[in-house]
Amino acid sequence: MSKNVFADLGFDRPDEELLKAQIVVMLRGAIERKKLTQTEAAKRLGLAQSDVSRLVNGKIAGYSLDRMLGFLASLGLDVEIRTRPVRGRPGRITLAA
Repeated sequence: MSKNVFADLGFDRPDEELLKAQIVVMLRGAIERKKLTQTEAAKRLGLAQSDVSRLVNGKIAGYSLDRMLGFLASLGLDVEIRTRPVRGRPGRITLAA
């Protein structure tokens, strides 16, 4: 058993799926902190309210990672991507808030 449930379930791109799930948690939190209705959030994200509902409930099929990162920025969060070399293991993708 790994630290990534998507790897354990055999997803093709488990690191990306985990990252998207973490972004959903951040999106939900940003919407709650700003006290936005789903309709207000939809306007900021350029989505229909029903799409926001599906998104915050973890239905992420059809959303690319870069689009989801853009949603974070649309809700007033800075998104920073950093790389660093590692030795002795493959690199990994993580999200820090």
